[in-house]
Amino acid sequence: MKIDWAALGSVFGVSLVVTVALVALFTLGIVGLSRRERAAAQGGSAALAVTGAYACFAACAAAVAYGISLIIV
Repeated sequence: MKIDWAALGSVFGVSLVVTVALVALFTLGIVGLSRRERAAAQGGSAALAVTGAYACFAACAAAVAYGISLIIV
């Protein structure tokens, strides 16, 4: 059995980048929701922050669904 170390390293690198990107995207969603609560406490509106947060969460869900579809198919 011969291991293709270049392919294994490539898979590791891509998975690491995608994991960091998903965590950053989810963190942006959390930050958007916290800005909504901060704006509500000050009596303002934060519609853009909420829309951005929902978009970040939707992108995370789409990426997870895509990953699951890659595993299943």
